[in-house]
Amino acid sequence: MASHRRPKQPSRTRVTVLTATAAAAVALSSQAAQAAPAKPGKDEVKAKVDALYHEAEKATEEYNGAKEQQTKLQKQVDAIQDKVARGQDEVNTLRDSLGSVASAQYRSGGIDPALQLFLSSDPDTYLDKASAIDQLSAKQTDALENIQAKQRTLAQQRAEAAKKLADLEDVRKTLGEKKKAFQGKLAEAQKLLNTLTAAERAKMQEEELRASRAAGDRVDLGNEVPASQRGAAALNAAATQQGKPYVSGAEGPNSYDCSGLTQWAYRQAGVSLSRTTYTQQNDGVKIGRSQLKPGDLVFFNGLSHVGLYAGNNQILHAPKPGAVVRYESMDYMGTFQFGVRV
Repeated sequence: MASHRRPKQPSRTRVTVLTATAAAAVALSSQAAQAAPAKPGKDEVKAKVDALYHEAEKATEEYNGAKEQQTKLQKQVDAIQDKVARGQDEVNTLRDSLGSVASAQYRSGGIDPALQLFLSSDPDTYLDKASAIDQLSAKQTDALENIQAKQRTLAQQRAEAAKKLADLEDVRKTLGEKKKAFQGKLAEAQKLLNTLTAAERAKMQEEELRASRAAGDRVDLGNEVPASQRGAAALNAAATQQGKPYVSGAEGPNSYDCSGLTQWAYRQAGVSLSRTTYTQQNDGVKIGRSQLKPGDLVFFNGLSHVGLYAGNNQILHAPKPGAVVRYESMDYMGTFQFGVRV
C-alpha cells in the first residue's frame, strides 16, 4: 500500500529569500525602464532639431553683429594709429629742425650781443644780423609751441587708440562666445540626428530636398508689382542664388545665412545694407504685412530671421542649416514681426 506523504512546506527563510529576490528583480526592471527611455521618433527629433536650428540662427545673427562691430573698430584703430605715426614723424622733423638751429647758434659762440657790436668792424651789418637773429628766435618759439601742441594731440590720439583696442578685445571675446554658442547648438542638433537610423535620416533629407524642389519648381508668385526698382533688382538677384546652401555666418557668393543673403542681394541692386537682422530692421521704413510688396525685407521670430518678400505670401530666403536658398510660404515661417521697405 502506497504511503501518502504531506508535501514539505517551504521554510520561512526560503520564502523570505524568494520574496526579496523577486522584489529586487522588479526594482531592477523598473530602474532599467527609467534609465532607458523610449527612443524619440523621427518627427520628434525633427521638431527638436528645428528648434535648435532656430536658437543657432539667433546666435549666428549675434555673432554677425559682433563681427561687424569688430571690423568697424579695427578700421578705426588702424586710422588712429596711422594718424599717430604721421604725427610722430612731424614732431621728429620739427625737433630735428630746431636742433639744427640751436647747433648753429652754439657754433657761433653765443657771444653777448653788446660785445659783438663793440668788436664788429661793420656795426650796420651787425645790426642787420641781430635783427635776423631776433626773428629766428621768434620762429624757434613758434616751433617749440607747435611741437608741444602736436605732442598733446599725439597723447590724446594714443589714449583714444588704447580705448579702441580695449573695446576691440572685448568684441573679440564676445565674438568667440557667440561662435561657440551657435556651433554648440548645431552640434547638439547633429547629436540628435545621429540617434536616428540611416534610413530615417535619409528620409528627412529627401523631404528637405523635396521641399526645396517644390518651392523652386511650382511656386506661384502672383503678379504683385514691386514697390521700387531697387527692391525688384534685389529680389531678382536673390533668385539667381536658389539652391545654394545655408551656412552660419556666410555672406556669399557660394553660401549664405539669412541676413547674408539679403545683404548680398541688395548690394547687387546698388544698396548697402548692414549685416545683421537686428540692424537691417533699421535700413528702411517699417511696414505691416498687408503693405508688403516684392523686394521688401520680412522679419520673423523676434528678429532672428529675415528674407525677401517675393509676392503671393511667398518669401525667398536662406532657411536654416541643411537647407538651401529657396521660396517658402510665410505660413510656415513662425511669428511675423514686420516688413521693411528699403
